[in-house]
Amino acid sequence: MVYNKSHTSLSSRKSSFFNTHQLSHQPQPDVYFVGVDVGTGSARACIIDTNGLILGLCERPITRNELKRNHITQNSTEIWNAICFCVKSVLRDSGVDGSEVFGIGFDATCSLVAISESKDAPAAVGPDFNDDKTNIILWMDHRAPDETNAINATGDKALKYVGGQMSIEMELPKIKWLKHNRPKGLDDLKFYDLADYLTHKATGSEARSYCSTVCKQGFVPIGVDGSETGWSKEFLEQVDLPELAANDFQKLGGVPGKNGTFLSAGDIVGKLTPKSAEELGLTTETIVGSGVIDAYAGWVGTVAAKVDLPTHPELSQDSNGSMETACGRIAAVAGTSTCHVSMTKEPCFVKGVWGPYRDVMAPGYWLAEGGQSCTGALLAHVLSTHPAHGELVHLADASNLSKFDYLNLVLENMVTETNSRSVVALAKHIFFYGDFHGNRSPIADPNMRANIIGQSMDSSVKDLAIQYFGACEFIAQQTRQIIEEMEKGGHQIKCVYMSGGQCRNGLLMRLLADCTGLPIIIPRYIDAAVVFGSALLGAVAAQELVEEHINSGGRARKDSLAKSQTDLKNISNKRADSPLGSPYTAPSATASHTNLGALGYGGAPMHMSTVGEEPQDYFNQTAPPKSPKVDTASDSDSEDEQTLSFGSKLNTSQKVSKGLAAKARSEFKPLTSLSDAKKSDSITTAKTTDPGDRLWQTMEKLTGPGKVVMPHKDSHPDRKLLACKYKVFLDQCYKQQEYRKMVDEVEATN
Repeated sequence: MVYNKSHTSLSSRKSSFFNTHQLSHQPQPDVYFVGVDVGTGSARACIIDTNGLILGLCERPITRNELKRNHITQNSTEIWNAICFCVKSVLRDSGVDGSEVFGIGFDATCSLVAISESKDAPAAVGPDFNDDKTNIILWMDHRAPDETNAINATGDKALKYVGGQMSIEMELPKIKWLKHNRPKGLDDLKFYDLADYLTHKATGSEARSYCSTVCKQGFVPIGVDGSETGWSKEFLEQVDLPELAANDFQKLGGVPGKNGTFLSAGDIVGKLTPKSAEELGLTTETIVGSGVIDAYAGWVGTVAAKVDLPTHPELSQDSNGSMETACGRIAAVAGTSTCHVSMTKEPCFVKGVWGPYRDVMAPGYWLAEGGQSCTGALLAHVLSTHPAHGELVHLADASNLSKFDYLNLVLENMVTETNSRSVVALAKHIFFYGDFHGNRSPIADPNMRANIIGQSMDSSVKDLAIQYFGACEFIAQQTRQIIEEMEKGGHQIKCVYMSGGQCRNGLLMRLLADCTGLPIIIPRYIDAAVVFGSALLGAVAAQELVEEHINSGGRARKDSLAKSQTDLKNISNKRADSPLGSPYTAPSATASHTNLGALGYGGAPMHMSTVGEEPQDYFNQTAPPKSPKVDTASDSDSEDEQTLSFGSKLNTSQKVSKGLAAKARSEFKPLTSLSDAKKSDSITTAKTTDPGDRLWQTMEKLTGPGKVVMPHKDSHPDRKLLACKYKVFLDQCYKQQEYRKMVDEVEATN
């Protein structure tokens, strides 16, 4: 089957459509990078050019099974097939030939993958141990509370580097559960975090990433706190897992420099194997970069965005090329929940914040990860449980607005009707504390619950609007609380880089700015920041290959591809020009894919603008009108999944394409291409030997411009009111713990 070339084909890119008045820097015409993001509910892929513009984006659902309560599994074969579908789709839709893809990067959820050592094939993780296809214990699987408690009871120093205790969502508790419940224990098993499994599947390499092993498996990098091998034999024996220490920790990837290889983000893992190259539609010359956990890919894809901000000139200028520039920029990767990822040069220990983790992003640098248990899920819950939810749905549909935009409009009208000073003043007597699902950061208390002061018996849409505002305010106040605790521990936070659909909510962004007192940076890729970040990992891994290609005028690439094609022909049962499978006959839902290339190069250069510098209202980021209703999500889909999350959404690609169309035609300013950058010590130069600096320079060159929501001045009435309500917020938080303790002490004597 022959697919039609898109507007991003080489011939089109040389046409007048991409002339110089539209594009200040032409992209390198035959160099591309692919990113892969595996979320909880879908796999996604994107393809970018040397200006960092996404030319194609595809998403395909993946299933998860819960045969027994809290036992949630997935299938690595299904995930890999979904990835291959998505990568082939973005190649087709962008018109890019697979031979022009120089690098590929992977990110994924922090889920545990079990593989047979003898067969290098999936191995069952239960509860049905006869089904080898279900070989992934999903991050959200909570089957191992007893094992988690036993690990934390050791008080081992390794726990110091995961926030003081292991979470049930980390991977050692899951491995311990397998030992006690699998018929053969841990015999013939090796383990990967999902991102590491994907690079293994792609290259055949047993290399592991620091991101996965340090953040989720208890690895402490050599030299940290006396660590000599990374893994602690004593710790593993304490938790009754001596099998993991056998043969120099072979089941976990080995010992660095002895029988194992451990890599920071974007380091070279290797090239695609002939089999994986064929399955992905790429070549064996494609370089694979070391992967990361999905939230960390969001950090990669956002924190280098430039904005025109006079008060923060360092955000609008090229840096000195050092990864140290990233310190002080916290990424808030928002979806159903929100992760807060921040880098420091020295280790900073913060209660309730996971880490510090050394080397996970760059050698010698430390990352910490805070989090809010529910943010998008909180807003969805507030809407769906209120008596006026049905009326809201009807009114929003009739107005051709999203539910959130309609509620923002209701609040704005209420300000006028009540002659209130502002929306903040309108809701001044609502004190909403929203830890419905426990607290992850900064108090790390799973027993925390929500409490709301100021409710009435009103059940109207206006009351729903006030409750919704309270939930938004809670998200912003808790973000302030997390940042303040991180700063007490040594972090110096200068600005917040958001990603995810919550960026579209102007009310929430304004509250975040005014509660934290920090600039809120919104990236050009709201929904695709994570998969874009993984593409940057592929770009940094392929730097030297790209440099060689440019310097040789393409001859080096042609020679290596000739050998690559010979290797591919030797694959048995090779299917030449095989079409993509139809998403409509797929066993799980449908797939979505989008050609974004024409959008990215279709308009005027961008002026990097700021939003909300003047004391205007809270509704200055109006979303485009909602398109006519399409049956892309069932009624069972949660509100946050349809509008707020950065991952696994069936309609995300369509939303991204519409958003990019408007942005690209009026705002996006293409950045320096690799060929131009070569002349000015670009990201492709081999002169930069520090891997962390190479990653930062790639991020800085390709991330592109963003927008900023500035906080009002400290003296602004809304800032003063929010600061006052923050004191109430802290009381609602800590007093709840005091009250629980007081009651429990009495009950213990009864």
